[in-house]
Amino acid sequence: MIEEIRADADERMGKSLDSLHGAFARIRTGRANPSLLDGIEVPYYGTDTPLNQVASVTVEDARTLVISPWEKKLVPDIEKAILKSDLGLTPNSTSELIRLPLPALTEENRRDLAKQARHEAENARIAIRNIRRDAIGDIRELVKEKEIAEDEAHRAEDAIQKLTDKRIGEVDKALEAKEADLMAI
Repeated sequence: MIEEIRADADERMGKSLDSLHGAFARIRTGRANPSLLDGIEVPYYGTDTPLNQVASVTVEDARTLVISPWEKKLVPDIEKAILKSDLGLTPNSTSELIRLPLPALTEENRRDLAKQARHEAENARIAIRNIRRDAIGDIRELVKEKEIAEDEAHRAEDAIQKLTDKRIGEVDKALEAKEADLMAI
C-alpha cells in the first residue's frame, strides 16, 4: 500500500517535470526550434488542429523556420494562427510555404524570458510539493485507520521527502540549463 502511494507520487511528479520541459520548449531562445510552434492550432475543415498535423515544420537555418502545409489553401489560415499566437513572430509567405524568421533577442527580451522560465519552474516546484502533501496525507490516513504502524509511516514519509527533493533538484537543473541557453548570445 505504501509502495503504491510512493509510485503514484513518483509518476505524478514525473508528469509535472514533463510539463515543465514542454513549457520550456515553448519559451523561445535565439535559435529556431520546431517545438516553438507546438501550441498553435489551425482551423482545418471546421476543427482546430495542431499545426504539426497539417504541415511540416523544419529548420532552414539557425534563425528561420519553414512551414510547408500539406494543402496550399491552408497558408493564410496558418499565417493568421501564428499572428494570433503570443509568440510575437511575423510570417513571410509564398503561395506554397511560410518562412518564420526569428528576430535576435535583445538583453531585455532575454531577461523577460528568463523570468518567465523561473515562473514556470516555480509552478513545477509547487505542483511537486502539492503531490508530496497529498502522498503524506494518504500515509497519515493509513496510520489513522491503523492499517500501518507509525514507524512505517515515518519511513514512508522520509522516502516521499527524498523523492520530492530529487524531483525539485531536477527542476532546478532544467531551469539552470534553460537560463544558460537564454543568456547565451
